[in-house]
Formats: sequence, structure tokens, C-alpha cells
Amino acid sequence: MINQNQQAMSLPIDRKMLLSIREAAEYSNIGINKIDEMLKQPNCPFVLYVGTKKLVKRKAFEEFIEARVAI
Repeated sequence: MINQNQQAMSLPIDRKMLLSIREAAEYSNIGINKIDEMLKQPNCPFVLYVGTKKLVKRKAFEEFIEARVAI
């Protein structure tokens, strides 16, 4: 159950700067495993490490996807 504070603090995915892998998968309709694989690539332009946690930079992710025909 979500309390009122959590509800007031949550942002729509398209307004967030950083996404979890699960949020990025939901946002892009790309599978969690595929996104995780992409984040592991050297010089991935849209990964941000917070300790060992991997987050997706939403804008860079969108630009990466826009520039591709296939992944």
C-alpha cells in the first residue's frame, strides 16, 4: 500500500533523470536482460554507477535508442 507521502514524491517516468533497469525496460519496451547487457558494454553512454547499482540516464538512453535501427 502506498502512503500519501510516497504518492506525492513519485514522478512520472518521463520526468525522472535516472531510471532503474526495470523502469527503463517499462519505458522503452526493451527487456530487462537486454538493458542490463547494454549497460555492461564498455563506454555505455547512458549508465551511471551508484556504488554497485546501475542506473540509466534517461535522456542519453532516449538519444541512444533514437540513433539505432536495431539493438
